[in-house]
Amino acid sequence: MQSRRKFITQAALATGAMVMHNSLFAELQKENALKRLTILHTNDVHSRLEPFPMDGSRNQGLAGVAARAELIQKIRTEEENVLLLDAGDIFQGTPFFNLYKGEPEMKAMGAMGYDAATMGNHDFDAGLENFATQLDHGKFSLLMCNYDFTNTPMEFKYQPYKIFKKGKLKIGVTAVGIELNGLVPDSLFGNTKYLDPIEKVNETAAKLKNEDACDMIICLSHLGYKYSSNKVSDIVLAKETQNIDLIIGGHTHTFIEAPEVYKNKSGSDVLINQVGWAGIQMGRLDFDFAGFKRKKLAKSHTVVVGKKTNELKFFFSI
Repeated sequence: MQSRRKFITQAALATGAMVMHNSLFAELQKENALKRLTILHTNDVHSRLEPFPMDGSRNQGLAGVAARAELIQKIRTEEENVLLLDAGDIFQGTPFFNLYKGEPEMKAMGAMGYDAATMGNHDFDAGLENFATQLDHGKFSLLMCNYDFTNTPMEFKYQPYKIFKKGKLKIGVTAVGIELNGLVPDSLFGNTKYLDPIEKVNETAAKLKNEDACDMIICLSHLGYKYSSNKVSDIVLAKETQNIDLIIGGHTHTFIEAPEVYKNKSGSDVLINQVGWAGIQMGRLDFDFAGFKRKKLAKSHTVVVGKKTNELKFFFSI
């Protein structure tokens, strides 16, 4: 009887251990399962709310917020973790801005569900107070780490960075802007102070990596892709910083066919991408994360934004 009891006890313990092992194995498999992050991005849209007119020009029928919104919605139904970002110069370039000072542009971005954006030099064109007012319509986070907006209308309207949680992934996003002196009239940027973008990015990215344990760090940049002078550009930023994985650029209206890879100060890869201007294209980058392995760019392409018949009133009323 005693040996039988001992056998049953041992069998029960063995079964319990096996169940626990299987449970832990299943949990480990789940933890190591492939996770995908899809990043969609625009830059230098310049108030292009409608498609280019059908006038025989190179860009006829392209761009427009209705077509872009349809693409974004379609991708969101296909992918679980989507981040939608813009690298600045939201304003200026069409009569919409001249008439409404950015309200319809912001409302359109809010309707499309942008997660974050930064400022370009043309976003100052109607003054800081105007931008701060219109920003309320956007419903997205305005990011900037190298402008000090103390004692300006933007003082409480921006953040140096934001962490987005997509599933179990933590994605840190920061942003930098271009030197305003000589590019924007003093009266339009007021007390805004320009800070060294390399220094501020290094400081911010180190915090996101070491203190906040982000799985990926993105920098929205309106510095410009590259210059023949020693002016700070996206390429300089990539080479002189650490911890940034991806730079989404603007300002120079550069159409980059595929993300370019540069080595940072510690020898790690940094990707740079930019998609021209006017919302003619939207960038798409799909990153795969597997367990504790380093992120990997699975695929990238630019999506041409074509003509759509939806009217602007679908997004906002003016």
